[in-house]
Amino acid sequence: MRYFIELKYDGSAYCGWQLQPGALSVQEKVELALRYRASFVGHITGCGRTDTGVHARQYFAHFDVDKLFDTDKLVNQLNSFLSKDIAVLRIFQVNSAAHARFDAISRTYTYHIETRKNPFTHAYSWFLHHRPDVHAMNQAAGILHQYSDFTSFSKLHTDVKTNNCMVSAAFWKEEGSQLVFTIQSDRFLRNMVRAIVGTLVDVGRGRITLEDFRLIIESKNRQNAGMSAPAHALFLESVEYDWSKILTF
Repeated sequence: MRYFIELKYDGSAYCGWQLQPGALSVQEKVELALRYRASFVGHITGCGRTDTGVHARQYFAHFDVDKLFDTDKLVNQLNSFLSKDIAVLRIFQVNSAAHARFDAISRTYTYHIETRKNPFTHAYSWFLHHRPDVHAMNQAAGILHQYSDFTSFSKLHTDVKTNNCMVSAAFWKEEGSQLVFTIQSDRFLRNMVRAIVGTLVDVGRGRITLEDFRLIIESKNRQNAGMSAPAHALFLESVEYDWSKILTF
């Protein structure tokens, strides 16, 4: 039997979701909790990677067991075992072919920039001393919809078969002293959102033009793009599925 587990986490203390030798991951902590509270032995499969220090307000993973669980009870048991920076929201049975990663239709991330010194947001936002040109950054963000190959914003030497992604939303919104970037796509490359944000901020600072931004994408060369924005301000907001397919037994 296959179960989906929905959770959220503060990624500050972790190397990301994925298991990595010599580093603490969210996956490791959740698997340990399942081992002690449900006698589960094995690995769970997440809906994707997150970089070191990145947070998730919604994350899904799946695991297989040979018995039925009282899922509400198990949620409480896992939460009592896990540290305060990881919370299990629900566990529910899905069909045996459902896959947390490959069945995801889209993922949405937000990135948070703070333009005024604030002791209550610094841990989860990138502080910029000078407010960038948000209108210019939104114009550049609109250019993303015109392309599908985002090699220029991908970490080098990854093991993916293609660097093509279908970006369905990309925009900045002003929320008081914060600038919030939202981007949705069917998939994301490693480091992609942070590289896009860093390059968009270069547009907002007047360091590169809109035409430069377009040429960076077309160059398919990571060295031409801007710096990767700091990880601590990035949130995986949501993961979308065709639930009629996932929950059909």
